[in-house]
Amino acid sequence: MSRLLLGLALSGVVSAQTISMQAGGTQLTIKRQPLRIAIEHNGAPVAGAHSDGGLLLGNPDHPEPASVVSESFGDNGRRVLTIGTSSGKSARIALTVTAHQIDFVVQPSEPEAVLMRFAPASPGFGLGDHAVVGRPHFDTDITGYSNDRFLSGQGLSRMISNFVIYPKQKFAFLVWEPNTKIVRSTAQECTQGSRRVESSVRFSVFVGTPKEIYRQFLESRNLFGYPVMKPKYAFFGVGWEAFGALAWDTDQKTVTENVDRYLADGYPLKWMVVGSGFWPNVENRMHETTSFGLYDPKRYPDPAAFIAHFHSKGLKYLQGLRTTFITDGPYSAAGVKNNLFVEEAGHAKVMKFSWPKSPIYFLDWRKPEAVNWFVDLVHRWTSFGVDGYKEDVYGYGKYGLGDDKLDAINEALMREGQYIMGRNAYLASPADLHRVNDFNYDQNQDRGPVNALALAYSGFPLIYPDIVGGTFGEGHFDLKVTPRMKTYMMRNAQWASVHCSMGMGQGPWTFGDPQVEKVMLAAAQLHDRLQPYLYSQAIRFYLEGYPWTMAPLPVAFPDEEGAYGRENDHVRGYEWMIGDALLATPLYGNDYESATARDIYLPSGVWIDYDTGKKYQAPTTLHQFALPPGKTPLFVGGSGIVIEKRGADLVARIFRVNGNRQTTFIYPDGLAKSSIKLNVADWNHLRVTAKNGGIRKGAWKRNAFEFVITPGENYEVH
Repeated sequence: MSRLLLGLALSGVVSAQTISMQAGGTQLTIKRQPLRIAIEHNGAPVAGAHSDGGLLLGNPDHPEPASVVSESFGDNGRRVLTIGTSSGKSARIALTVTAHQIDFVVQPSEPEAVLMRFAPASPGFGLGDHAVVGRPHFDTDITGYSNDRFLSGQGLSRMISNFVIYPKQKFAFLVWEPNTKIVRSTAQECTQGSRRVESSVRFSVFVGTPKEIYRQFLESRNLFGYPVMKPKYAFFGVGWEAFGALAWDTDQKTVTENVDRYLADGYPLKWMVVGSGFWPNVENRMHETTSFGLYDPKRYPDPAAFIAHFHSKGLKYLQGLRTTFITDGPYSAAGVKNNLFVEEAGHAKVMKFSWPKSPIYFLDWRKPEAVNWFVDLVHRWTSFGVDGYKEDVYGYGKYGLGDDKLDAINEALMREGQYIMGRNAYLASPADLHRVNDFNYDQNQDRGPVNALALAYSGFPLIYPDIVGGTFGEGHFDLKVTPRMKTYMMRNAQWASVHCSMGMGQGPWTFGDPQVEKVMLAAAQLHDRLQPYLYSQAIRFYLEGYPWTMAPLPVAFPDEEGAYGRENDHVRGYEWMIGDALLATPLYGNDYESATARDIYLPSGVWIDYDTGKKYQAPTTLHQFALPPGKTPLFVGGSGIVIEKRGADLVARIFRVNGNRQTTFIYPDGLAKSSIKLNVADWNHLRVTAKNGGIRKGAWKRNAFEFVITPGENYEVH
C-alpha cells in the first residue's frame, strides 16, 4: 500500500472482492469475479459496471468474461492485474489513474480479441463518419449503434474516430486501435474492443466536464502517436474547387477564367483546389495524381505561370493527391523494387479501388522509408509552386486497410508547411481542415449537418462541409435551373458560411437570378469577415482539444436538457457554438426547399440576433423563428466579443450581452494574442483603454461597439 501511495500518488484499497484506485476526484473500482469496472468522479458515478463482466477475451464473436487472478506492481510502479477466463484465456492489465483519465493497457497471452464493457449510457456522441453509415435515421445520438467490424471504407466512412463522449454522464471512452474494432453503444452495453490484439492494446476512459475530457483526449492523442497539428490561416477563408465548378473539364484556360470571374464578382477567395485533369492524358498509366511533376502539355502548357497567376492574386494553390500508384505508372517500378507498397505473400499487392480505375499499388504508410520517398516525389509538384494538397484516397473498403493509412503521409507534409485538406484520418489531425465526405445536391441533405457535427464531437472540428452546391453529377454539367435548385444554392451557401471553411463551385451567375447571386455573395462575405475569429478558435482547439470551432450544444451546455435530442432529421435543430460568443443556427436539412423557419433553442444567458440586435433572455426556444434566405444564421451570446475583418483592420465587436466578460483572441499568425476584458456598467458611455495606457476610439456599427485591435495589445472596455 505504501509503495502505491509514494510511487503513484494514488490511494489504493484491496479487499477480497474489490480493487480501488483513486487520483484527484476520480475513483476506479474493480470487482474481481467476474472483473467489473466502475468509475466515479467527484463522488458521482460516471461509467457504471456491466453486470456480466467488464473485460472479455478470446474469439471476437464469442468472447468470455475474465476474472482477476492476481495482482502485482510492474517495474514502473503501476498496478498490474493478471486476469483469466474459465476456458484458460489470460492477460495482464497495467492500470494508470489520473485526475481525468484512466488507462488500461491489456496484454493477452496470445493473439485474440480484447473487449472492455461498461453498463449502458445515453445519449452518446462521436464515431466520426460512422455516425451516418448504415443507420435508419440521421441523428448525432449514437444510442443503438453496434458494429463488430468498425473500420474505414464502410459506406461513406473515411474520417474515423471511435471516441465516444457521454456529456450527461461526464465521461468518454475509446480503444486505441487503427485496425478492425468492435464498437457498441446500445441499451445493453457500452463496449469497445479490438478483434485481434497481437501484443497489447490501450483503453482510455476520460472523465469530467467536456472541456476537461477534450483536453485529456488531446494530450493522449499527442502522446500516443495521433497528433493534432497546427492549422494555417489561409485555409479558413473562402475557397474554390475545380471539380465543383468544372467537373473533369479543367485546363489552364477554364480554371483561370472561372476563378477570375469569382474575384471580379467580389468573392474574397483565399485558396483553390484543382483536384483532377491536370495529369498527362495521353496514356492511362499517367492518369493519376501520382504522375508527380508531370502536367498534360495541352491542358496545362505552362503550369508555373498558371500557378503564379493565382499567387499574384493572393490565393493558395492546391492539387489533388493520392497514395495510389497505377501499377505501370512512372514511379511504380521504383516503389516495387524498394518494397515501399503494401505487400501480400512477399510481393507488392495489386488492388483495385474505386479510383483510379486502373489496378494500383498502395503506399505502405507503416514504413518510414516509404513515407520519405513519397514526400520527395511530392516535391516535384511543389517546385511548380503548389502550396498544398487535397488528399483523396477512397474506394478501398474491401481491403481492410488500417484506419491510419494516410496519417503518416499527411503529417509529414504538414511538417513541411504544406496545406492539407484531410479526408482520411484515424484519431489524429494531421491536416488544416477536416473535409466532410462528398456531399452533393442529390443526397439527403440531413446527412451533411449530422456528419459535420459528428466529426466535431469526435475530435475533428475543423470542418469543411464540401463544395457549395456539390458537384451536380460528375460529367458535363447538365444543370437544369429550377426554383428548387436556386433555393438549394442559397441554403447550402449559408450553411457552409458558418463552418471553418467554405468552397465555391458552380458559378452563382449560371442560375440567372439576382437573389441567388446576392445571397451567395453575402454568405461568402460573412465567412470572410469571420475568418480571423474562426481561425482563433481553431488554434484554441489545437492548444486545448475542445472543439471551439464547432461545439455542439450537448458539449457546450451538457447540463441543459433543452440542448439534447435536436440534431436529427426530425427536429433539424442543427446548432453549434463557434468560440465563446457565436451560436450558429442555419436552416438546413432535406426540407430546405419549403422550410422558412426553425425552432431555435437558445441556451442559458442573453442572446442577440446578429442582424437585428434584438435581445433574448434564455434558456428559451424561439418557436418557428423566421430564417428566410439572406438572414444571417447567427446569435451572439456568451462573452459577446467577436473579432471580424473591416477592410485591412481587425476589429473587436462588443455586443450588449454581459458587461463583465473576457476573451482571448489569437491572431492569424497563430501566435500573437490580445485579451479583451469587459467592465461595463453603462452601455451608452463606453471607453476602450489599452494596456499601455492609450485610449482606442470606438463606435457603434451593426448592433455592436467596434474598435481596432493590434497584435500583442490587451484591452479593457469600461
